Amino acid sequence: MTPPRARSWGRKGSTPVVRVRGRVSIAGLTCYKPGKRSRTFYSVREYRGRKGEPKGIGWRDLCDLLVRAHIQLGGPIVLVWDNLRMHLVEAMRRFIADHADWLTVFQLPIYAPDLNPQEGIWSLVKRDIGNLAAADLGQITRAVKRRLKQIQYRPDLVDGCLTSTGLITDDWPTSRIQAQAVASSVSRQ
Repeated sequence: MTPPRARSWGRKGSTPVVRVRGRVSIAGLTCYKPGKRSRTFYSVREYRGRKGEPKGIGWRDLCDLLVRAHIQLGGPIVLVWDNLRMHLVEAMRRFIADHADWLTVFQLPIYAPDLNPQEGIWSLVKRDIGNLAAADLGQITRAVKRRLKQIQYRPDLVDGCLTSTGLITDDWPTSRIQAQAVASSVSRQ
């Protein structure tokens, strides 16, 4: 993904440009259960361009995030996610098949970001860091984590992201925990 853009103050005719090398990748999980507080889980990884360093979130990171959510939520998960290439790899399919007792997966239609509540979360994060003049990659990572933590403590924001999709949760069975996940990246180069 391209870095967020925002308006900034600067001298007339000279736009301030701040370059930071690297990338911050984020995988997020937004969880909804009727009658319960909405929750978010996330995993953040920095890529500094070092040899042998993973460039972003991998399928193992997604599996770890799902296992952490399962443990913290204490119940089965119905996972609805987009068609990101990483979600469709064979190793991820094996993980889903091996954990079918607590994990059920549904794919969103192709090119349907308007049905994805997690896109609203990413929008809130990007809006906050759009005008950040970061000195290094660590400062971007701290800003992203700070904003995600703020969103975690505001379940009304998380509910608003679901409401904006037009999806209805009234028909969901209350015996299962519904979760929506997507992996995405916020990057600065």
